[in-house]
Amino acid sequence: MEKKTISISVKRQITIPQKFFEALNFGNEAECILREDGILIRPVRYTGGEFAEQILADLIEQGYSGKELLEKFRETSQRVRPAVEKLIEEADELARSGGGKASLDDLLGAEG
Repeated sequence: MEKKTISISVKRQITIPQKFFEALNFGNEAECILREDGILIRPVRYTGGEFAEQILADLIEQGYSGKELLEKFRETSQRVRPAVEKLIEEADELARSGGGKASLDDLLGAEG
């Protein structure tokens, strides 16, 4: 187990050492878990659920395999949640503005 002492700013902010950040493949979010003797900070892992199979199929079709496939899958999977959140924000804004009725194709784009 590797250990490093880090500073806490006056705003209670910390910086994850780059070596740790890269080794654990952090994305844009971390989860903090309060334990009896401390706080566990770890990367948030989203499996992509229903998207995982589609992501893998697409990457395999693009010719990725082995370690390269795994790395591309991780990169792509990390972009799923922000994309879905953006779609939700856009749908909420459309609903708030009363901008008329929108079809699912208007919000998500026509498939095919």
